[in-house]
Amino acid sequence: MIKFRAAIAAVALVAVAAVPAAHAKDADAPITEAALAAHMKVLAGDAFEGRAPGTDGEDRTIAYIVGEWAKAGLEAVPGSTTPWLQPVPFVESKAVGGGAKFKVHGRDFALEDDGIILTGRDATVSLSDVPAIFVGYGVDGAGKVNADVTGKLAIMLFDNAPFGDKLPRYRERRQLLADAGASAVLVIATDAVPWAQLRENAGGTVVRLANAKPGAPVTGFLSLEAADALLKKAGQDGGAVREAAKSPDYKGLALPVTADLATQSAFRPFASNNVVAKLPGAKPDGKAVLFLGHWDHLGICGKDGEADRICNGAVDNASGIAVLIEVARRLASGERPDRDIYFMATTAEEKGLLGAHYFADHPVVPLSDITVALNVDTIAISPRGTPVATIGRGKPDYDAVVRAAATKLGRKLDEDGEADAFIQRQDGWALGAKGVTSLMVGGSFSDMPLLQAFLSSDYHGPNDNFSDKIPLGGAAEDADLHVALGRAFADVKAWPGK
Repeated sequence: MIKFRAAIAAVALVAVAAVPAAHAKDADAPITEAALAAHMKVLAGDAFEGRAPGTDGEDRTIAYIVGEWAKAGLEAVPGSTTPWLQPVPFVESKAVGGGAKFKVHGRDFALEDDGIILTGRDATVSLSDVPAIFVGYGVDGAGKVNADVTGKLAIMLFDNAPFGDKLPRYRERRQLLADAGASAVLVIATDAVPWAQLRENAGGTVVRLANAKPGAPVTGFLSLEAADALLKKAGQDGGAVREAAKSPDYKGLALPVTADLATQSAFRPFASNNVVAKLPGAKPDGKAVLFLGHWDHLGICGKDGEADRICNGAVDNASGIAVLIEVARRLASGERPDRDIYFMATTAEEKGLLGAHYFADHPVVPLSDITVALNVDTIAISPRGTPVATIGRGKPDYDAVVRAAATKLGRKLDEDGEADAFIQRQDGWALGAKGVTSLMVGGSFSDMPLLQAFLSSDYHGPNDNFSDKIPLGGAAEDADLHVALGRAFADVKAWPGK
């Protein structure tokens, strides 16, 4: 780590020495597709090994981001313990053994091995005759645990439909069940995520913040097919049970099922980093704008012997970091904005928004100072001319700023609300939970057929590589929009800095 920090400092010093003088006449020139492509080719290159936290790929990624932001004219955040970096401590647990045995009405019932994933809280966990209860979404319409789960196996649905962002994501609901005394929590992977993809990405490995609350002794996932088979054996129809769970007053369903659950796990503590930089304002007033996007991806995700084992993450999210670099360059090279503007590249978004949650709990910029957070993620989806959607819309004053900036750039707005389904699946959610107005603005979440085509194909797989086929026209337009939004929210006269 000492060598790594020294390398970061050296990169920054060289980059700062190369910062050109600012010329107002060059301010806010359109961001080109070529500029975004150049960054994406580097960040999604095989040398970065998929940018997994805690790897050599992280070191290369951070060195590149720091170097580019320093060249653009950004500075390390004053007073930070490690300039440019916010260290984030993690613990990785990996299942190395164990299994599950079920009894229905006292008789053995076997699930297919590929229909269940188990991980343990401790090195060795063994649970016997644990009674099972199906808890639907785990909480009621008010967000409270909806059943007595003390000492039980709680079987919960993955997605939070039909409640949307009125309910927390599955990780938070799983923790609530653990806090309520559940001995084990199994999450049914509904259509919200393909089972094969979940099994490949989870694979019995879990990363958590080192200071996170302890979860249930055993956690894991069930495929939809495995869950339905278990429910059918218990005399229940899976579809009917899931439909009943949509009631905000659902109280759970005790099942004539017991489980013996055993896990053996290996643990590895490691540190990763958020990267945080500052563009000092010309007329700082105590309020600030924050741009953020996650730098991490899934790393080496393929099995031994496969031709391509690297999940390079070109669209998710080398594209977002490319945009943040170019937005920083434009804002720093033109007329200096009034307010301070911060840029943050977060770690471990793919593990559950963990870097963003850590920053929200340990902010290096007071959260009360942040007038708006603008998250940039998976931005290279749509072509030029795609309307602008906003995840996190609903505050009239903020919506008006987005509308004005988009309209000035000749962009139309998409306000059909489809993008709202993704509000909990992006880093802004962690800040929003702390009261920071967080928006995700652009075309990628406007054209749902295009987005779903990506999510059902290259997303989180080894085919998310950089290629000339990636549509960067929409990303370039969205980058220009973010420059405009940065200027608008940093303007002390035009925006009150709520």
